[in-house]
Amino acid sequence: MARIAGVNIPTNKRVLIALQYIHGIGQKSAREIITKVGIEEARRVNQLTDAEVLQIRETIDRDYTVEGDLRRENSMNIKRLMDLACYRGLRHRKGLPVRGQRTHTNARTRKGPAKPIAGKKK
Repeated sequence: MARIAGVNIPTNKRVLIALQYIHGIGQKSAREIITKVGIEEARRVNQLTDAEVLQIRETIDRDYTVEGDLRRENSMNIKRLMDLACYRGLRHRKGLPVRGQRTHTNARTRKGPAKPIAGKKK
């Protein structure tokens, strides 16, 4: 089992798909990585040599922000907005949609399950 960026990537999948198990690497980034290293897309993870796995690991460490660092960076950005008390920060603080969606109806994912109001009838 190959371990890259602190994640055990599945061995029986193609390298392009397996790299996407790492937080912060999507399809485009995975394709860029395997072209830099020089691996064809049809190869499976269990067919990679140790040297190729090491090259992939070094490329990711050098060129991409992934996993814990990326999560930390995102949470610090949100915390900065909340500390500034700007509109987006206040929406984060209240747990409401941040990007201008309506909240009269919908927004249940962000607001949580509906709370019944006492005395309200149809």
